[in-house]
Parts: sequence; structure tokens; C-alpha cells
Amino acid sequence: MSENNQPKLSRIFFQLLILLGILMILLFLPAGKLDWLQAWLLILFITIYFLLYIYVGIFKDPEQTRERSQVAPNVKRWDKIIMTFYTVLLPTVFIVAGFDVVRFEWSIAPLVFQILAWTGLFFAGGIILWTVTTNTYLSRYARIQDDRGQEVVDSGPYHYIRHPMYLGIIILFLCLGPALGSIYALVPGVLIDVLYLIRIAKEDHMLQRELAGYQDYAEKVRYRLLPGIW
Repeated sequence: MSENNQPKLSRIFFQLLILLGILMILLFLPAGKLDWLQAWLLILFITIYFLLYIYVGIFKDPEQTRERSQVAPNVKRWDKIIMTFYTVLLPTVFIVAGFDVVRFEWSIAPLVFQILAWTGLFFAGGIILWTVTTNTYLSRYARIQDDRGQEVVDSGPYHYIRHPMYLGIIILFLCLGPALGSIYALVPGVLIDVLYLIRIAKEDHMLQRELAGYQDYAEKVRYRLLPGIW
């Protein structure tokens, strides 16, 4: 890596440390103690995932990293609204889990359920990383990237479904609560997934209207999220 990229790398690692610090506060402050194995395992999982994501972004596709770090002028207003609700709901997954599993012990997900949830987390992480390495046009917000010459991507996971990144995210939020041992944390997780289902429908409509070649791609790859279903 060149010296010019070193400050950028240092800044991103600093941001990762801040993110992990916030996550620890959201988990352990409601829990009231640090003795929570599932939470520490989740922190380890997220650390490894983001280190892989940083490697893919900085070393393999810095343009995607730049795209995902900005809010462009042509971002759709409806997507800003959806992502505002998402930003509010996201911390509640961890807060509810801390109150649920540790402080008040409202519910404890069965061990089999937790194992399935952790399997789902790894599966979701794999789908997301596969998508990141396939599609350089991934963005934080819905927009047509005319400034980057956006084209339809139909390789990798896009050969099977039109929105693989969202599939990974939806599985992730279905599994986060149970992986932490919480049943009640499923509630904000499911609400986030509902937001993403709305986002998929609206974004797919935007792409069909505004991105050249996407309608032809949609005729070839018929399903948005689940082959044979939707």
C-alpha cells in the first residue's frame, strides 16, 4: 500500500475501534455486566467481518469504499427516510438483547436455535462479502451512479437473484437476536427486515426505470430475493 493511503487506512481502523466501542456500550450497559459469552463472540465475529471488509474495500476496490462513505446529491428521498428508520432501529437490537438475556432474563433462546442463528450469521456474512467483491457499484443509499458510469452487474450472486446484498442483510438481522440468546431482540430485527423488503421493492423499481439494461437483466434473472418465491 502506498504512503498516501496510510492515513486513510489509519482513519478506517480508528472508525472500526469506535464502532466496536459503541457496540460494547449497546450490549453491556443494558446487560449490566461483562459476563456474556454470546456478546463477546458477536464482537469477535463483527471484528473479523469488518477486517475482511476493509481488506476488500481498500485493497481491492477503493472506489466502492469511496462510494459507500458519501451521500451523493441524487440519493432518493424515500431511501433517506427508510435509512433514518433503520438507524433508529439498529441499536435497539443490541439494547433489547442486553436487557432480555442478561439483566432481566425475559427469554433465553434454546441452544439449537442459537446454533442455527450463528450458522445464519456466517452464511449472511459470506453472501455479503461475495456481493461486495462482485459489485463495485454497491452504495449506502439508492441512486443511479451516472458519475461512475454504473452498469448492470449480472455475475457472481447476481446470476441467481437481483439483490443478494439485501438477502445477506435480512438473514443477518433475523439471526442477530437469537445468536445473542434473545427471543425479544427478534422484534426490532424483523422490523428492520420489513424496511429492507420495502427498500428492495422501491430500489428495484428505480433500477428498472433509470438504469440502462436493467429491465433486460430483470427478465433474465426473475427473482429479487428468493429464487422461485420473490
